[in-house]
Amino acid sequence: MNDSTTPASTGDATGDPLHDQPIARVTRDGVEFVLLGTAHVSRASVDAVNALVEREPFDAIAIELCESRARGMRDPEAFAKMDLFQVIRTGKAGMVFASLALSSFQQRIAEQYGIQPGAEMKAAMAAADAHNVPLWLVDREIGTTLNHAYRGVRFRDRIGIIGGLVASVFSREDIDEAEIEQLKHGDILEGAFGEFARESKPLYDALISERDRFMAARLREESADRPAVKRVLVVIGAGHLAGIERELGVQHEPPRAVIEPLAAKLPAPSWPKYLAIAVMLAIFAAIGFLFYRNATMGWHALRDWVIYTAALSAIGAAVAGGHPLSILTAAVMGPLKPLRPPGLSSGVFSGMVEAWLRKPRVADFQSLRTDLLHASGWWRNRVARTLLVFMLTNLGTIAGEYLAGIRIFSRLL
Repeated sequence: MNDSTTPASTGDATGDPLHDQPIARVTRDGVEFVLLGTAHVSRASVDAVNALVEREPFDAIAIELCESRARGMRDPEAFAKMDLFQVIRTGKAGMVFASLALSSFQQRIAEQYGIQPGAEMKAAMAAADAHNVPLWLVDREIGTTLNHAYRGVRFRDRIGIIGGLVASVFSREDIDEAEIEQLKHGDILEGAFGEFARESKPLYDALISERDRFMAARLREESADRPAVKRVLVVIGAGHLAGIERELGVQHEPPRAVIEPLAAKLPAPSWPKYLAIAVMLAIFAAIGFLFYRNATMGWHALRDWVIYTAALSAIGAAVAGGHPLSILTAAVMGPLKPLRPPGLSSGVFSGMVEAWLRKPRVADFQSLRTDLLHASGWWRNRVARTLLVFMLTNLGTIAGEYLAGIRIFSRLL
């Protein structure tokens, strides 16, 4: 193995597209990787990609995209192919909501500054097609990265993650110049979570460090499978350049040994599930004890359970702008938690009713990215509103359960 790093030749002409562009050259296992650190919100990065491809021969081009993100760039109408019923039924609504939130953040940048995030990746894809060289998608799947970001932090820190996503969706303030400058040296995912991503080491690891290791291993894997490839242009965000350059020099394990644990989703911890079951058992044990002590008190406690869970589930669906029957479904299914099959929350039922009664139109899918730029668009667009019905119904049910529990336990005193 022959590893070496050479400084970039950036040129000295003011009009040179490569002037002051961060470029690193790493030779690993007989393959030269030319790492171009780009700014996801800079037009200069597009020119730098095109200039490098025109000036130097490459056997392959690798980009910081996963299959799903690349598909979304190639096909802007990819969301139109989404099956909402399947998304809700399989419990993927939360992940889709997060993906839409990130898309909203990117669209805000595009609208405010006239800069389309990811334009340099599109330029690299076009260059690969034009020069008839393989295109390598080396980033980790966005869903897995979000899973690691959420599961890898402490329970209380997850509020910061959710808050960062929600803020990126519903904030009406312009993205200031300082944030744009940060994005020029950082990562679009890191930027969506704001300052919290820079203060939380576990979150930073999931968004940046793990992906550095993953992408370096993917580059090694792709080159090992293609002995004819000797020079690869790697187009990555500037925030990943130093990390990938380092990883290409220090990784000694087989690429698969690095990739597999990073590509696996982290399982949900079992204790929240057991805690929820324990709380539910405690509440109904309290109701049973009240019936034993006094039938009237037992009926009052059962009434508390039904009223709180039904009302707050319905309020959640109503706040989301749900159809009256979706709201009624939420009210009916909220109190039935002990009888519902595992994994089928009240939000699943109200969301599916919403999707059935207000089937998203082609226009809703076509305008989805634009509608997400404004808070009102989440309620106006039928696709986004269905996801809101799912999310807010579940939040209402959870709030109702705990408030009902407090009320019921107070009757024991």
